[in-house]
Amino acid sequence: MSNGEQVKEEEKQENQREEQEQIQVKEQERIQVKEQEQIQVKEQEQIQAKKQEQVQLKQEQQASLHDQQGSTAAEVLVKCLEKEGVEYVFGIPGEENLDMMNALEKSNIRVIVVRHEQGAAFMADMYGRLTGKAGVCFSTLGPGATNLITGTADANSDGAPLIAITGQVGTERMHLTSHQYLDLVELFAPITKRSKQIVNPDSVNEIMRIAFKYAESEKPGACHIDLPTNVAKMKVTPGLAEKPIHKPVCSKEYASFSSIDQAAAMIYKAKHPVVLVGHSAVRNHAGEALTSFADELKIPVVNTMMAKGIIPYNNKYSMWTVGIPQKDYQNKILDMADLVIAIGYDIVEFAPGKWNAGGKHKIIHINQRSAHINMLYQPEVQVVGDISYSLQQIKFRCEEKEEPEEILNLKKEMVKEYESFAEDTSFPMKPQKILYDVRKFMGEDDIVISDVGAHKMWIAREYNCYKPNTCIISNGFATMGIAVPGAVAAKLINPEKKVLAISGDGGFMMNSQEYETALREGTPIVTLIFSDASYGLIKWKQIDHFGKHCYVDFTNPDFVKYAESMHAKGYRVEKAEDLIPILEDAFRQKVPCIIDCPVDYSENTKLSEYLQEKFE
Repeated sequence: MSNGEQVKEEEKQENQREEQEQIQVKEQERIQVKEQEQIQVKEQEQIQAKKQEQVQLKQEQQASLHDQQGSTAAEVLVKCLEKEGVEYVFGIPGEENLDMMNALEKSNIRVIVVRHEQGAAFMADMYGRLTGKAGVCFSTLGPGATNLITGTADANSDGAPLIAITGQVGTERMHLTSHQYLDLVELFAPITKRSKQIVNPDSVNEIMRIAFKYAESEKPGACHIDLPTNVAKMKVTPGLAEKPIHKPVCSKEYASFSSIDQAAAMIYKAKHPVVLVGHSAVRNHAGEALTSFADELKIPVVNTMMAKGIIPYNNKYSMWTVGIPQKDYQNKILDMADLVIAIGYDIVEFAPGKWNAGGKHKIIHINQRSAHINMLYQPEVQVVGDISYSLQQIKFRCEEKEEPEEILNLKKEMVKEYESFAEDTSFPMKPQKILYDVRKFMGEDDIVISDVGAHKMWIAREYNCYKPNTCIISNGFATMGIAVPGAVAAKLINPEKKVLAISGDGGFMMNSQEYETALREGTPIVTLIFSDASYGLIKWKQIDHFGKHCYVDFTNPDFVKYAESMHAKGYRVEKAEDLIPILEDAFRQKVPCIIDCPVDYSENTKLSEYLQEKFE
């Protein structure tokens, strides 16, 4: 190697050493930076841990102080709601329930603030009806409490468990003429199963447990609790009084073998038995047992409005729904019966005078509780106990009947009449066609909430169901204005299902303000309005009785713009072919929707004339 080459080689090696040293320096610097970062992270973790310890210590000190001082009556009330499994409470805060609201803020219970207390009561009503657990609504005193009354009465008549909690003036003012004071215990007493005021803070847990017990026991209904503002603030004695009372698991009660044997003997002797099934069968989950009973014994089944879907409408022995004012196919079928087997039937749903006016029917009463007293409803046998068990035991003791051919032929006429509107394109749309298309669009598990009016009669007659609790009709108290708030509650419970409120334009405007609630709470319901600018059911009855009508007409807002003003989406049906595509688009939206559908209610009087000619 020459001297020049040797010098170059040495320079190369020197450069390599320098590069290596630079790499090592950089690596050491990187390690130092990383170590510094780790030190900083540890320091931050220590700081955070110390802060957390301080927060925890403060919370423990506050809890300890709270334990020493005791919970307030309002706080124990909320603890009791939690113990009962309450998910939602519906209402409007007021001055006299401030302590309860403060306690609810610390709870996991979701407070749904509504725009009118009637909406709150209807939401609690619908929650109770769909879940079997008491829905809870609340208000302040006076006018807030009176606004709860209609929905509370509806729940009580319809058999929906509900708890209404009202604020009240302090006990020191109750003996005086006082601003906004009403005796709410007396006011709610006729429309509830139990109405009580909390006057002793140590009694909160007992009053709450008793209210839920009464509300959820057969027949379910409403209970009212009145909480004076000074009592709400009072401390509860530490110990048992602070703790919610345990909810016991109750065993089923079964009918006596003697009543089952008597019922089976009557069915054995009957030539033309017919089942009349009511809402109690839905509440007590007797659909499967009833369907098996009807199939194996070949007995036709007529359901009330509130028992839609208890047996699938396409079942051979399902004779659909009774209850419209006119005599219909179902009335004819009941007239043909030599034995009516009333299962889960409540006289408040469909009066005995409408199907047993002459008192000639032999009746078997099968229910969770004994029959109401009515001279036209006097069962020969009462089978009182778990409905499904009773039906199974009776079925085991009976033989199948001959096919009820005459009744099955009537069923064929019913189906033919129903299908005759499938291709109807007239406009305004006939109610039969509207409901045919709605049934075609809605899934078997989807939910329709009916308001009250002429459309309810058509829903009863034309909208048939595969499953119970998929078409909800108020037919005990039968209250206009229930559909929109009821749909909000139904959607909260069943976010995965389509929920369609169907209302007349009269009923819709009674609680349409709850569309703001629906939007705010993220419940994209859809309301289909049967629009005729009239109180259609009363007009129908006036024409049937007097051949004319009066004082039933009004004007409507532009429902599309009305929807938009609520930040919802509005649609207007302009031809019959529009309805299903509009429904499809509406249920794709993430906001609530309103569909304005003009309806041809000349079909009302046509139906009256047709049924009178056919059956009377």
